[in-house]
Amino acid sequence: MLDFGLATEAEVRGQLCQRLRTIRLSQGLSQATLAEMAGLSVSTVKLIESKQQCTLENFVRLLIALGLVVEMQDLFVLKPKSIAMLERAQQFSAQRAPRQKRITTKNPLVRLP
Repeated sequence: MLDFGLATEAEVRGQLCQRLRTIRLSQGLSQATLAEMAGLSVSTVKLIESKQQCTLENFVRLLIALGLVVEMQDLFVLKPKSIAMLERAQQFSAQRAPRQKRITTKNPLVRLP
């Protein structure tokens, strides 16, 4: 099994798409059936399985259709390793990221993005 901690983005994506294909086959579903269940085209499902290319939206649609979305529930849940870390997480949970300062210039010939 691939160690995601050492894998590249392409390897992780490939492994996840391969797992979806394996689960689809284990459930006895054709690509056409899965596509219909997920509200996708058959060509989209083929592209995901063969080229490992998909949007997050399509990936989630497949997870829902295959009954796997519950497994995603704990995916990015913060698991504090200390009381200090838990307190820090609670402190920042309702805050926004700081606003970036704008760079301004008095020279009218210089255009900033």
